[in-house]
Amino acid sequence: MAAKKDPIPLLTPYKMGEFDLSHRIVLAPLTRGRSYNNVPQPHAAVYYSQRATEGGLLIAEATGVSDTSQGYRDTPGIWTKEQVEAWKPIVDAVHQKGAIFFLQMWHVGRVSTYGFQPNGQAPISSTDKGITPGLDGVDWAPPRRLSIDEIPSIVNDFRVAARNAIEAGFDGVEIHGANGYLIEQFLKNKVNDRTDSYGGSLENRCRFALEIVEAVANEIGSNRVGIRLSPYNRFMESIDSDPDKLGLYMANELNKFDIRYLHVIDSRVYSSAGIEDKVPRKLLPMRKAFKNTFIVASGYNRSKGNLAISKNYADLVAFGRFFLANPDLVRRYEIDAPLNMYDRSTFGTPDPVVGYTDYPFLEEVNNE
Repeated sequence: MAAKKDPIPLLTPYKMGEFDLSHRIVLAPLTRGRSYNNVPQPHAAVYYSQRATEGGLLIAEATGVSDTSQGYRDTPGIWTKEQVEAWKPIVDAVHQKGAIFFLQMWHVGRVSTYGFQPNGQAPISSTDKGITPGLDGVDWAPPRRLSIDEIPSIVNDFRVAARNAIEAGFDGVEIHGANGYLIEQFLKNKVNDRTDSYGGSLENRCRFALEIVEAVANEIGSNRVGIRLSPYNRFMESIDSDPDKLGLYMANELNKFDIRYLHVIDSRVYSSAGIEDKVPRKLLPMRKAFKNTFIVASGYNRSKGNLAISKNYADLVAFGRFFLANPDLVRRYEIDAPLNMYDRSTFGTPDPVVGYTDYPFLEEVNNE
């Protein structure tokens, strides 16, 4: 009798509250730039359903909560009836495959230009300090600092967007509090230079994020809410002087709302060969502090993901570029098959097929 093989950690089941996951591999939210005029398109149903598996968790691309929330070409929204209706068949396609589907909601804040804003107005932010002009080849517009009286309306935009997401059929929402966008512009002290109750102390800087979490959880139920954070990220000049303290404080405060998951972008560790096959330890304090599901992302491959699960560094691992290029990533990781290489040049191009839904499945590769 053949010896029984040890289970592959990434392929073990996991109970995420009411959601029974069949494996630990999550599709990370990825901006793809194919939602023309901010309206989700039918080709997204193909893209997401290709990557859906029975009992798998998918997180949809960052989706705007209002007409001031946009900063990139052809990213989707969830603030109009047209957008909600356009999402419905996409969500249905994913559910037909038996997967769980969360929508990531964002507001880009100062990561925008006049051209993306209604009536060519200035983008809004925690500050009136702009991103360095020319960074990433974009002429970023100087932002307008939100007044304290305007902040509740932005919180409400997230609440309404969450309600709209549930109407569209999503199982839950992920609040985008990472990567230098509006929420992180409040969180991090190298951006947030306010002197009112939303700036200065760590508690004040986290107030905006936690008010959004509370509003969204009250609207749709905490069991349908996650949040993404990146305390160690420096994207779009969004830096904090003490990311350890920021991350740990947020993890502890989020427990008060009993939200479903905390999704954190890890600090990447590289060797000369690329991704290190070892689990970094930066997020351990956050992991230990947060009581519910903990998801890690950034720089993970099969071996490092398995290690993260087996060492209890995380409950789930989100994969971006590898999942983008391998619609059957779960199957490939199960049998340790070779992967398609991603084409970075098509990550955000508008073509509805090329670099989007035309990455081959393993069976297609083997039949060539």
